[in-house]
Amino acid sequence: MNLFQDIKLSSGWKVINPIEKGWSEDAKYYVESADGKKLLLRISDISKMEKKEKEFEVINKYAQLGIEMSQPIEFGICNNRKSVYMLLTWVEGVDLEQALPELSKKEQYALGRMAGEILKKIHSIKVMPYDLPSTTKVQKKLKQLEAYVSSDIRIEEDKSVIQYIEQNINKMWSVLPVYQHGDFHPGNLILTPDKRIGVIDFNRWEVGDPYEEFYKLESFGTEVSIPYCIGQIDAYFNDNVPDLFWEVLAVYVAHAALYSIKWAEKFGQNDVKHMVCICKRIFAHYDKFKLLKPVWYTKYN
Repeated sequence: MNLFQDIKLSSGWKVINPIEKGWSEDAKYYVESADGKKLLLRISDISKMEKKEKEFEVINKYAQLGIEMSQPIEFGICNNRKSVYMLLTWVEGVDLEQALPELSKKEQYALGRMAGEILKKIHSIKVMPYDLPSTTKVQKKLKQLEAYVSSDIRIEEDKSVIQYIEQNINKMWSVLPVYQHGDFHPGNLILTPDKRIGVIDFNRWEVGDPYEEFYKLESFGTEVSIPYCIGQIDAYFNDNVPDLFWEVLAVYVAHAALYSIKWAEKFGQNDVKHMVCICKRIFAHYDKFKLLKPVWYTKYN
C-alpha cells in the first residue's frame, strides 16, 4: 500500500480495486471509503506533474457547468514523491456503450441528444488566451498519416482516401478552438440510475477544433447505436447541422480511420485487427469518401 500512503484520505479507504478498462497510461482505481463514499483515483508518474496539474485545473472548469461528471476532489503527490494522484467522485451507473443496445431506438436517440447538449456546454467555456495553442494540428496529422503510409499494414484501396485527406486537411480548424473533452464517445459516458448521462475520463482534454470531437462517433459510436450518434449531432447543432461540419468531419474521420491502425500497434495485434475492421466499416459508410455525409446519418423522426 506504499503507493497510497501519502494520500491523507486513504486512511479511511476500505476498498481499492484496480480498473483495467481503457487505453489510458494512468493507473486507475475504484475506491470506497469507510463512510460509504465512492471515488475514482488516478495515479501518474511524477514526470507528468505539470500536465496532470493542468488537467485537474481544466476538470474544475468543466465542474462549473452543472453536468453530471467525475467531480474533482484533490490533487497531489504520493508514492514517496514518485507519482502524482488525482481524486475524483465516482459516477454511478452503466457504461453507455453497454446500456444503449438494450434500449429502444427512441431512447437511444434521446440519450444522444442529451450527450450533444453536454458537449455543447463543454465547448461553451471561454478559452483563456494562455491556453490557446500556437499552431493547428494540421502538421501533426500529416506526420501521423505519413506514419500510416510507411507502416507494414495498409488497407486495400487506401490511395484515394490518402489523397482525399491531403487535399482537404486544411479544412481542419475552420472554426474557433474550444476546450475539448478529447475522448467523447459512449465508452466514456455513464448512464446513471436516474437516466442521466455522466461524463468521465477527461485525460485527453485539449484546446482544439470542436468538430474534431465528433470523429470518434464513427470509431466507437456507430457500432453501438446509430440513433445515439444522430442525436448527438442534431442536438449539438440545434437541429440545423452546417455543411462545413460535414466537410471538416469527413477529413478527421478519414485520417483517424487510417492512422488508428498504426496507433494500435503498441497495444498488440488484436487491437490492430479491431482498428482494421473499424477502418473498413468507415470506408463503407463514406463510400471511400466519395460521400460527404456518412450513409447512416438521416434526420430522425
